[in-house]
Amino acid sequence: MRRALDLAAESAAAGEVPVGAVITRGDEVIAEAGNAMRGTLDPTAHAEIVAIRRAAERLGEPRLDGCTLWVTLEPCAMCAGAIALARLDAVRFAAEDPKGGGVLHGARVFSQPTCHHRPDVLGGIGEAEAARQLRNFFEARRT
Repeated sequence: MRRALDLAAESAAAGEVPVGAVITRGDEVIAEAGNAMRGTLDPTAHAEIVAIRRAAERLGEPRLDGCTLWVTLEPCAMCAGAIALARLDAVRFAAEDPKGGGVLHGARVFSQPTCHHRPDVLGGIGEAEAARQLRNFFEARRT
């Protein structure tokens, strides 16, 4: 999670919402990314999606069996759908997202009967730092 938090800070410095994602298999980092929506003009360029694309390319497989996604914010419904399609084994996230989350909040994608793959999910890892990064980012934009 430390690397994901660092990527989130880099995203904030670039004017992106501070979210970072890292995909691992065992102790090996397979892929990493920060949010890139503004820089790429791509509304789907959430950190999770970019990391999933990079991991699939690196592994030469669309399925990321045996991999864990570490992300600084609870994935939204779009990202949760991509996580299920990629067949990631586990998701570890820092801060919950009551307004936009799609795992514990909102659509609760992995709880739906139409979801064919449910990763192991654990939140709250590095939550205080991730929440602080997000709070500081949005407070700076309101002033």
